[in-house]
Amino acid sequence: MKKSHWFFLGILLAHLSLADELTLNASQSKTLGIVSAPLPAKQQGELAGMPAQVVIPGNQLFTISTPLAAMVEQTLVGVGDPVTKGQALATLQSPALAEAQRGLLQSSTQAQLAKENLARDEQLWKDGIISESRYRTTQSLYREASAAFAERKQMLRLSGMSDADIVRLQTDNMLSSQLTLTSPINGVVLEKTASAGQRLDAAIPLFKVAKLEPLALEIQAPLASTRELKVGASVTVPAYGAKGKLTAIGRSLSGGNQTILLRALIADGASNLRPGQFVEATISTSGTSLNQWSLPNGALARIGNKVVIFIETANGYRSEEVTVLHEGANNSVITSKLNGNEKIAIRGVSALKASLMGIGGQ
Repeated sequence: MKKSHWFFLGILLAHLSLADELTLNASQSKTLGIVSAPLPAKQQGELAGMPAQVVIPGNQLFTISTPLAAMVEQTLVGVGDPVTKGQALATLQSPALAEAQRGLLQSSTQAQLAKENLARDEQLWKDGIISESRYRTTQSLYREASAAFAERKQMLRLSGMSDADIVRLQTDNMLSSQLTLTSPINGVVLEKTASAGQRLDAAIPLFKVAKLEPLALEIQAPLASTRELKVGASVTVPAYGAKGKLTAIGRSLSGGNQTILLRALIADGASNLRPGQFVEATISTSGTSLNQWSLPNGALARIGNKVVIFIETANGYRSEEVTVLHEGANNSVITSKLNGNEKIAIRGVSALKASLMGIGGQ
């Protein structure tokens, strides 16, 4: 600070009242670089500037993996491509698939034979030609063969074959080692982890496909800010024209920054957001919420464990303690017993803070 600044600061200290009011005229304020501005519009009923991350709702994200050990023959889509339900994503060559098909045909034949044996023995038992125990044994063998056939059929379904393909296999008896992976939903390819010619074991992820509308927000909120929040409250992302509803309020605090995790579902304007993106969200609160204002961080002065602002008066400035509900990168949301028509210092606050600390003899 220049010598002239220290001179005027000395004058200020000489004119301080016991009510934490700093007496100075317009010339002194200008010399100290103090600038005032009207208090911004009140934000009653909303919590603004909350840090949030855009995420994909869990029920809209799918991972497509190799059902059997196979070699990638061809990939048909790339990252960012839109896909429809049932669209082919890649073709694979899998000897294990041919083996599974052979097992199905074999179990199908055994199940059919067991069914015929059961029908024959049932008639013989009714005619009194065979004992009931033999009939029960034949019945048990039929059930075992049917269960084995159902198991083989389910294995082929998990391998990517449709019911129509399985029926065709039983009719034509034509084995094939080609396996086609398809999309389970209408969505967008987010990840692709394999390329043509690559050999893979079973259950290796190849694609991630997601539905990107609606999207979700994970919001970190201070505990004190969540008292007036309710599930169903309106949530907006003003910078991107997106809005939705609050769907969940966490019950536990995070260990590092002692915040509560909030979740919101964004239905309107979700196309303006991207998964993984960091944004600032505004949440509406209940009608009993405190009066709130969004102030530039430069207007706040921290003295010990208190935060104060400086309100312009007829004779200079007076300090007013405020409560910070949320501190952002540039602005902070505060609450206080203000009328809303005050003018506050937004620049030169450090000089006023130094004067105020001089009152207490610090």
